[in-house]
Amino acid sequence: MNKRTVGAANEERAAKYLQERGYALVLQNYRCFCGEIDIVAEESGALVFLEVKYRRTTDYGLPEQAVDARKMKRIRNAAMCFLKEHRLSPDTTIRFDVVAMDEREIRLYQNAF
Repeated sequence: MNKRTVGAANEERAAKYLQERGYALVLQNYRCFCGEIDIVAEESGALVFLEVKYRRTTDYGLPEQAVDARKMKRIRNAAMCFLKEHRLSPDTTIRFDVVAMDEREIRLYQNAF
């Protein structure tokens, strides 16, 4: 499997995991000129922008450690584009979560940043 195929399979795995926990999926793989968001969902009255990170091994750290300040900024900018593009109110409650995955487990970090 190539990197793109592995990424798509793990985003699907994450989406199923989130749905089992009450998230209502809105959109997957949102892209705009300033970045991308893996999953957009609704949960507990909030619009949630989710970053999915997968690592086969921890040789280079945990998957959640890959969501650094630069990545967070790109996700925030993409979220603002999403809100504008979909004409959502500036008062919309939003949240940024991270789904960290390896071969054995999935970890969900709500309000990750």
